[in-house]
Amino acid sequence: MSSPSSLRDPSTLRRPDPPTGRRRALVLGVMCAGMFLVLLDVTVVNVALAGIGGALHTGLDGLQWVVDAYTVVLAACLLGAGVVGDRLGHRTVLVAGLVLFGGASLACGAAPGIGALVAARAVQGLAAALLLPSTLAVVNRTFPERREKARALGVWAGVSALALPAGPLVGGALVSGAGWRWVFLVNLPVVALALLLTLRLLERDVPVRTRRLDLPGVLGTAVLLTALVFGAITAGRSGPHWPAGAALLVALLAALGLAAWERRAADPMLPPELLRRADFVGANLVAGSMNFVGLGLTFVLSLYLQSVRHHAALTAGLMLLPLFSPLAVCAPFTGRLVARYGPRPPMLAGLLLGIAGSADLLALRWDSGYPVLLPALACLGFAMGLLTPAVVAAALQAGPADRPGLSSGVNNTCRQAGGALGIAAFGALARDPGAAQRFTSGLHLAGAFAALLWSGSVLLTLRTVPRITRGE
Repeated sequence: MSSPSSLRDPSTLRRPDPPTGRRRALVLGVMCAGMFLVLLDVTVVNVALAGIGGALHTGLDGLQWVVDAYTVVLAACLLGAGVVGDRLGHRTVLVAGLVLFGGASLACGAAPGIGALVAARAVQGLAAALLLPSTLAVVNRTFPERREKARALGVWAGVSALALPAGPLVGGALVSGAGWRWVFLVNLPVVALALLLTLRLLERDVPVRTRRLDLPGVLGTAVLLTALVFGAITAGRSGPHWPAGAALLVALLAALGLAAWERRAADPMLPPELLRRADFVGANLVAGSMNFVGLGLTFVLSLYLQSVRHHAALTAGLMLLPLFSPLAVCAPFTGRLVARYGPRPPMLAGLLLGIAGSADLLALRWDSGYPVLLPALACLGFAMGLLTPAVVAAALQAGPADRPGLSSGVNNTCRQAGGALGIAAFGALARDPGAAQRFTSGLHLAGAFAALLWSGSVLLTLRTVPRITRGE
């Protein structure tokens, strides 16, 4: 799943004197709230899908776009947003991101149809891309002393991690009590308070214009991801035919054009030399496959619990907790494992647990009770709890030592892109949740495919992620 990471190295920024005392604690609280919103909206919408489908009269493909419009735009814009924050000042970008997020949340809550909702979710994704790197940059600027910075980043990361298990609970409670629109409208008071405090507490930082925004790279990435997701969703709705084929052709052309541009760009979004580092590429491919499976299975299992088993939204949210809670629980433990043994052992352990959890889905029937599903959820949850900190550490370890922000930005982008593609792919395998037995057969295919993908990731980890030798 998604774990917070820096997209640019904020320590290189010119900055005003940091605030002190209570003011700094308030700044940290506001930045945590902003990051919490970004990650909450990755998962909160899943338990609202059944309600959205019924109210807006849309099928599975429309519901896939409700989730994917957010993650596709977030993934496409993350790397560019870090540069925008440096060039315009992170306070300015935070204010713009909060205003945009609040406006998009209001538009989501008031959407009259599925097209308007998907468009508003895309704007939410853009706002989230602006918020993610700038919140971390402000935390780094506010706490310049090393120990205070470490404690502040620990709080920030811990609060952010809680957003993922909170999503199903908050979403389930809101949908059951007030209706699906409040999944989005609940953001408005939080955004308003965060915006007010940001304007009052943060001084303007001095923009740093040493890098230029690679706008063709951002647009090329957006076209590539959108075409891939559109192709998968279209193929899932009506089988392979010319619109799906045309989308995949567009994706291929976008990939070729993006590769050619990045090779000759003066300040490329993704420096081509990084792609020649096998350990860096391997770590990020595993990160992408982790979210491909994690978010993809979350999407279809949410529909299984509500549309096939007919559980209320809050009940479904509670049932999904074993899938999300281990990420918050395991993070400190996994961090210590990585510090002692390196990222490779927890990555392998997480992948093996993920294979077991994915394979457990083969035992699921359309009328199965929760005890049949629970082992799969628990295995997948602990798999991602072990994997998430480890794949971030592996990417940072493999990337250029002088550009940790770039390495973590690429890792974030790979995870978000993997999640968007996983939702499209697993939705295509599962098909219509209204046909219970066929949908459950699709879940079997999804589980088998997930196990196969993570088996390949085991081999990739063994081949590309180095061991730590004694004394390192």
